[in-house]
Amino acid sequence: MNEQKFHWRVGFFVCIGLVLIAALMLNFSKTLSLWKPTYTLNLKSSNVGGIKPQAAVLLAGVQVGTVTETDLGGDGKSVTIKLKIYERYKVHDDARFTIDSLGFLGDKYVAITPTKFAGKVLGDGDKVTAEEPFDIQEAAKASLGLIQRVDQTTKKLNDAIARIDRIVLNEQTLTNLAITVANFRAVSEKAMVTVSGIDDIFQTNSTGMQASVSNLVLFSQQLNRIGADLRQLVITNQGEVSVAVKNLQTATFTAKDVMADVRAGRGLVGGLLTDEALKENLYSTLSNLSTLSSNLNKYGLLYKPKKPKNEPESRSPVYSGKRP
Repeated sequence: MNEQKFHWRVGFFVCIGLVLIAALMLNFSKTLSLWKPTYTLNLKSSNVGGIKPQAAVLLAGVQVGTVTETDLGGDGKSVTIKLKIYERYKVHDDARFTIDSLGFLGDKYVAITPTKFAGKVLGDGDKVTAEEPFDIQEAAKASLGLIQRVDQTTKKLNDAIARIDRIVLNEQTLTNLAITVANFRAVSEKAMVTVSGIDDIFQTNSTGMQASVSNLVLFSQQLNRIGADLRQLVITNQGEVSVAVKNLQTATFTAKDVMADVRAGRGLVGGLLTDEALKENLYSTLSNLSTLSSNLNKYGLLYKPKKPKNEPESRSPVYSGKRP
């Protein structure tokens, strides 16, 4: 009898221990308490991002539930994550749902970030959308591509620097550059000497230059006065100038008429130009006058030409203009 009671007592204590162990396991595990009421939210995402069932759901850093299930959508492109949320925690539909991790390689969890609390309160079975989770593998691939492009750019830069060093910064180029700098220095020194000489000339002849400038100013003032006087003269004698211009115009018209008459053969001059016999007589008269003036200059005014021997006395003498 005592042994049977002992077995009952041992069994009772074992049951109590198992119950305590189960309670401790439920208390320290990531599952929800069996005695706390909850409601379900269906979280839609394009990728689970490595999250697993029993993962924590944190609201502003406080655990308010757990992930119970992950299921692939019917279209094969989306995932539904079921969340069990404690009923005493209210979540608004304007909150942000993201899949994050504890540290760089820590456990995944669902983070709920409240915003303005302006939306309605979510209830059991409501659907919400999660933001695109951060995929470290995709980031690593993108970083690898970026590193490769940076490596290619670095190689091209090294090649360009090598070409510059080979073509531009060679010994011959540096020598030519040094010679050019030396020539430029010599030219600048000569320019400084020239500028100094010009400055000395200006300083030495400053008085004469000032006098020249003063004379130039005085001359320009006189020109201005002459111009003003000439303008006043034109303004004062505008009537007379107009009459003179009209007279000149009239004289021009008259000269045109005279020239037209001459070309037409009218008048003395016109007849002289058109009558050939008159022109011959005029040329003969002018020739005799030239000979007479030459003889007068040579023999004097009282000279009388002698008669030729072979001509009779009754013939009238002809003046030939020459000495017998």
